[in-house]
Amino acid sequence: MVQEQSRPSGPDLTQGVALAEFADGKLVGHVGDQEVLLVHRGTEIFGIAAECSHYHGPLSQGLVVGDSIRCPWHHACFDLRSGEAVRAPAISSLACWRVEQRNGQVFVHEKLEQPKPRVKAPVDAPDKIVIVGGGGAGFAAAEMLRRREFRGSVLMLSNDTAAPVDRPNLSKDYLAGSAPEDWMPLRPDSFYDEAGIELRLNTEVIGIDTKARHVATASGSKVAYDRLLLATGAEPVRLSVPGADQPHVHTLRSLADCRAIIDTAKGARRVLVIGASFIGLEVAAALRARNIEVHVVAPEKRPMERVLGAEIGDFVRALHEEHGVVFHLEDTVVAIVGQRATLKSGGVLEADLVVVGIGVRPRLALAEQAGLAIDRGILVNAFLETSVTDIYAAGDIARWPDPHFEANIRVEHWVVAQRQGQTAALNMLGQREKFDAVPFFWSQHYDVPINYVGHAEQWDEITVDGDIKGKDCLLKYKRKGRVLAVASIFRDLASLQAEVKMEREAML
Repeated sequence: MVQEQSRPSGPDLTQGVALAEFADGKLVGHVGDQEVLLVHRGTEIFGIAAECSHYHGPLSQGLVVGDSIRCPWHHACFDLRSGEAVRAPAISSLACWRVEQRNGQVFVHEKLEQPKPRVKAPVDAPDKIVIVGGGGAGFAAAEMLRRREFRGSVLMLSNDTAAPVDRPNLSKDYLAGSAPEDWMPLRPDSFYDEAGIELRLNTEVIGIDTKARHVATASGSKVAYDRLLLATGAEPVRLSVPGADQPHVHTLRSLADCRAIIDTAKGARRVLVIGASFIGLEVAAALRARNIEVHVVAPEKRPMERVLGAEIGDFVRALHEEHGVVFHLEDTVVAIVGQRATLKSGGVLEADLVVVGIGVRPRLALAEQAGLAIDRGILVNAFLETSVTDIYAAGDIARWPDPHFEANIRVEHWVVAQRQGQTAALNMLGQREKFDAVPFFWSQHYDVPINYVGHAEQWDEITVDGDIKGKDCLLKYKRKGRVLAVASIFRDLASLQAEVKMEREAML
C-alpha cells in the first residue's frame, strides 16, 4: 500500500494572500508542495522555508528578532533575507522565495538562489588551521571556516572512530530506536572531501609545541599550524568500584558507546542506570521505550535538583515513575559482581545492562602540557583566545568571561559548544567577534521537553509561572532579584523572549 503524501498546509501563495490573513506578522502557505513561511516586518515581507533545518521545528511559532527568526524548539537562528543558519544548533541554511506585494495582496514567486555569505577579507589570513577534536565545537568551526570561504587548509584531528555526529540524539531518539542511523552524522562523509576539510579519525594528539607551532600525535607525526583550535570536549567520569570494568557496564559519550548499549539492550531484561543526571534520565527514558525494566541509583535526594531546583526535580521523578522507572535515591553502587550490583544501603539489584551517567570532566591534559592558563577549564578571553597567541579553545573545555553573569563560566552544553566553534572560526580569520551568546540547552523525557536559558550556579529564589505538574510552566532562577536563568516546559515563545531579554541586558 502506497502511503498518501501529506498535503502542504495553508493557502497557495502563488495565487496571492491578503495581509489581513497574517497572524502576529506570520503566515504559512505553500508553493507547489513546499511549505513557505511569510514574515511581515516593517514594510517588507520575507518568504522562507517553514521548518527549522535542525529538527524541523515550526518557525511559525518562533520569534522574529530584527532581520532573523529563531526556532521555538532549540533556538537556532536564521537570516530572513538569505536563509543562512546564523546560529547553531542549525547548520544548514533554508530556502528563500521572491515575494511581491501588489494591490494589497502578497504573491510568492520563484525560489531565490542562495546568496554568498558576506565575507570580510581577513586582515591576517592564516594558511593552516588545525582543529583538535571531532565534536560539536570542532565541526562547527570547520564548517564556518569554509562557509566564510577560507582558502587555507583545514585539518580536524579526532580521536573518535566516527565523523562528527549529533551527540544529543545519542541519549534520546537514537538510543530509543526512533531515529535511524542516517540521522546521526552532522554531515555525510562526502561533505569533508567536497568542502576541503581533512578529517583524520582515530588520531590522538599528545602534545603541542607552542614555539614551533605544531602538534604531535600518538603515531609520531607532527602537524604544523598557523592557528589552532582546541575542542577536545569532555570525557565521562568512570565508576571506580569493583566490577565496573565488566563488558556489560557502559558509559555514553560516542556513537560507538551508544551502539554498544543498543547491542547489549537487545537481550536485556533489566537495566541499571547509575546517576540521575540529564544523561542518566534521558537514557532511562530511551530504554523504557524499548520496554526494558529500568532502575536508577543516585546519591541525591531528588533528580536534577542541583540544576533545576526541587519542584522540577520532583516533577521529573514522578514523570519517570509514571513510565515505570524505579528510583533508588540517596544510595550508591559499591560493587558489581557479575550481574549483581550491591548498594551502599545493603540492597542488591540484578541487571543485564549497566549505564553509568555520573558526570563528565573536561579534557585538559593537552592544554596543561602546553602551559595554557587553566582554571577548572581553559581560560579564554572574550574572543575565545587562550593565554597563548593564535591558540583558541571552544566547547566543554573553555571557561570564558560571560557578559550576562559578569564572571568566567564553563558549561557543558551542545549548543554552546557549536556556537563557540563558529565564533572561534571567525576570530581565527581575524574578525574579532566577542562570544556573547546566552547559554541554552534542552533535555527530553518521554514527550516532555525542558528548555533552559542562561546560567545559574546558585540562586536565592525560584518563581514559577504556570503549572509544573500540568506541563505548562516557566521558572525564573533569581539571585538578589536578578534573573540568571529560565527553565520552561511547553513555553517555547517565552523561552525565546527570555533569551533575547538576557542578550539585550548584557548589551546595556
